[in-house]
Amino acid sequence: MAKRKTVETLIKLQVTGGQATPAPPVGPVLGQHGVNIGEFVQRFNAETSNQQGVLIPVEISVYADRSFDFILKSPPAAVLIKKALGMDKAANNPGHETIGNITQDQVKEIVEIKEKDLNAASPDAAMRIIAGTARSMGVTVEGMDVVLDLAPLEEPSDESEGGDAPAEGGEAAADGEGAGKEDSDG
Repeated sequence: MAKRKTVETLIKLQVTGGQATPAPPVGPVLGQHGVNIGEFVQRFNAETSNQQGVLIPVEISVYADRSFDFILKSPPAAVLIKKALGMDKAANNPGHETIGNITQDQVKEIVEIKEKDLNAASPDAAMRIIAGTARSMGVTVEGMDVVLDLAPLEEPSDESEGGDAPAEGGEAAADGEGAGKEDSDG
C-alpha cells in the first residue's frame, strides 16, 4: 500500500495565467515554505499558457518532504465580467454609477466557466450569483433584475396594527410579562 504524503501547508495565490515569475508575490511565499520556485513557475506557466493575462487562483499543497501539487481554480467572477465588458476597472461608486451592460448569454458563459467553483444549487442560482457580482461592480444585466426580497426575514402581522391584541393563542398575556402593566400606572 502506498504511503500517503501529509500536507504541511496549503498556500492560496492569485497569479496571472502564463506569466508567473519568481518575483513577488510567488517567490517569497513559496520560498518561505521551501518549495522549488522555478519548478512551480515552469509547471504553472505550462498549464495556464492558454489563459494568458487572466488572473488564475491556485491552491498549492506543500508536503513535508517539500514537494508540492497545485490545483487551478476558475478566474474570479469580477475578472470574467470585466473581460466580457472589455473594461479594466469596475465602477467607483457602484450604487450610483453604471459602467456597462452584459447580456444573459454572457452571464451563462461566465457560469459555465465557473460552474465547478460556484456553490449554487441550480444554474439559475449560479446566474443570480454572477448577476449580483455584476451589480456590485456597477454593471447591469439585460433581462435580469436582481431584486432583494426581504419579506421572509420579517413577516408583518395583521394583528399588530390593532395595538394591544395578544399574539396567536394569547401567549403574550399568559406568561404575565408586560401584560397590562402599562395601563395600571395611569
